[in-house]
Amino acid sequence: MVRGLKGDRMPEQEKEKRARVLDPVSRISEIIFGVLMALSFTGALNAATAGREEVRTVMLTALGCNLAWGLVDGVMYLMATLTGRARNLTLLQMVRGAKDPQEAHRAIAEALPGRMGEAMGAEGLDDMRKRLVALPEVPAHARLGKDDYAGAFGVFLLVVLSTFPVVVPFIFMTELSRAMRVSNAVALVMLFIGGYQLGRYAGGTAWKTGLGMAAVGAVLVSIIMALGG
Repeated sequence: MVRGLKGDRMPEQEKEKRARVLDPVSRISEIIFGVLMALSFTGALNAATAGREEVRTVMLTALGCNLAWGLVDGVMYLMATLTGRARNLTLLQMVRGAKDPQEAHRAIAEALPGRMGEAMGAEGLDDMRKRLVALPEVPAHARLGKDDYAGAFGVFLLVVLSTFPVVVPFIFMTELSRAMRVSNAVALVMLFIGGYQLGRYAGGTAWKTGLGMAAVGAVLVSIIMALGG
């Protein structure tokens, strides 16, 4: 949380902002969300009774829904970024305005994740306090930059584009039951890959996370079909 306080003037900060736009967890999570949203529509199709017009309507609805949620997620990304940046500025002001080092130490420790503040000890916290106090002047108010808007657009694209692999079988296959099987298989493969990448990034057992994510998709499709899909 403390690393993003130097403003936009440093090349290192620009690299950090771009890295945040490409954060693996956020990227994979958005793709998984888009796939699950698409599944909630394709799983509701009834292979025995659905006609081509109904299929077309469902596909357009799925795409429209993911367009809407992609826009919502993009806006929420901007809000979260702006809120986090404002929190960082508040922390810096608290540290600089602290009456004694112990007060600054408490503010820094509370901002650090988990028990990292406790692990750093008084010496480490004081070293960080001195570094924060020595920083050059920063903007008085948090603001968004072009990289933030690029990140929001990336979030939007991830949610929307993740819809297409799930709906493509319905476009090119005339037999609805076969298209549903292929679509579900594609979705489960995408979920497995997404879960695998999350597990790998977290340092856990990647294939178990991938199977767990695919199982979530399979359960979701089963529930939707059981409810009348």
